[in-house]
Amino acid sequence: MVVHLNAISPFAVVIICIVALLIFGPKKLPELGRAVGTTLREFKKGAKGLVEDDEDMNKKNVNVIEQQNVDKENK
Repeated sequence: MVVHLNAISPFAVVIICIVALLIFGPKKLPELGRAVGTTLREFKKGAKGLVEDDEDMNKKNVNVIEQQNVDKENK
């Protein structure tokens, strides 16, 4: 059985919000939301950094391979 994110109904979201409100209370909920937002932002920054590092490494590898090909042609 495959469940997609689109399968979450608005009713389920309301139930989840009510349960979260009952568990954490109205005072703690904004703090938790802020913490989750900060965590997601930092995670996205880290993931973006990894992708950029991979792209830089790929460019370096291409340059090395091109240089090796030029060296072989000159011999």
